[in-house]
Amino acid sequence: MIDSPILLAAGGTGGHLFPAEALAHALAERGLPAELVTEERALRYGGSFPARAMHVIPAGTPRGGSLFAKAQAVARLAIGTAQAVALLRQVKPAVVIGFGGYPTVPPLLAASYLGVPSALHEANGVMGKANRFLAGRVDRIAAGLPTLAAPPALKSKVVVTGNPVRPNVLEAAEIPYPSFDDWIFRLLVAGGSQGARVMADIVPAAVAALPDALRANIAVVQQARPEDIARVEAIYAGANVSAEIAPFFADFPARVAAAHYVIARAGASTVSELAVIGRPAMLVPLPHALDQDQAANAAFLEQAGGAETVRQSDFTPEFLTGRLCDLISAPAQLAARAKAAKSVGVADAAERLADLILDVARKGAAKRS
Repeated sequence: MIDSPILLAAGGTGGHLFPAEALAHALAERGLPAELVTEERALRYGGSFPARAMHVIPAGTPRGGSLFAKAQAVARLAIGTAQAVALLRQVKPAVVIGFGGYPTVPPLLAASYLGVPSALHEANGVMGKANRFLAGRVDRIAAGLPTLAAPPALKSKVVVTGNPVRPNVLEAAEIPYPSFDDWIFRLLVAGGSQGARVMADIVPAAVAALPDALRANIAVVQQARPEDIARVEAIYAGANVSAEIAPFFADFPARVAAAHYVIARAGASTVSELAVIGRPAMLVPLPHALDQDQAANAAFLEQAGGAETVRQSDFTPEFLTGRLCDLISAPAQLAARAKAAKSVGVADAAERLADLILDVARKGAAKRS
């Protein structure tokens, strides 16, 4: 029996926090307490994160910028690591698991220094820089996608668990693919937790250019940056298109379930939720990511037949208008793609990950005894 808490470490974005939140729910169902180590940005999620305590520790990103900025980032990591050592001595966790992002570096380095069992979860198809830095220091690496590219020296540590999804995603997964009985084509446009400028630039113009008969039967739900909302709404209103625009949808999984088609970036959480819920998509990977992780994520769902990947350079209003014309007139094809997406979803990934880290904790305890 594990009496000590499980310490979760995650960066402050949804892509890092959502899998950690899903694991915390799975642990809570087993009666195991979890605590979260993160950064200031994550505090906006604090109301829903099922942790008995949240700890904010300084961290920096020593990539890009001037030499002075890099030196500042390294100094923040050093301070954060010292604080993390003190925190681990106080909390005495059974195991520490990191979910990516530089805020995970101090607690995982502290775990390595103190001999606390540890693991990483890598949600993407390509390992992020922080996880690559930490990978040699942990006991296990949980892969969110079976296509994770890991160096040969690390392959013995890798266990494929899938990407944990939150309870509201599992609820949405119970909803069947929507019918076309009312002749309305429901399009969901997402761009990550903060929205994406390219979606605001391309999608409204493409929808407005649809033939009148198709445009009259489309309903759009779109995530947009606050500064883009007025112009996006104006384009849809001018084209007489029913549209709901917001910077963030708290019920995003339910919105996915209600959609016939999704246009989105290819973050790991987005791709995993599309697969678990089972909805066809057009994925436009972030083009300038150094690790090209979103391209790898998109390829996973595309190979399964559940999505098509479009390079941002090819993602133009003219292209999208043509594709939407094809898609709206092919409901059977869309339903087949939804089924293909769902076939690679891992609904029990949180349980698998919980099993893995508890195994790491038990083996660590056995070594120390």
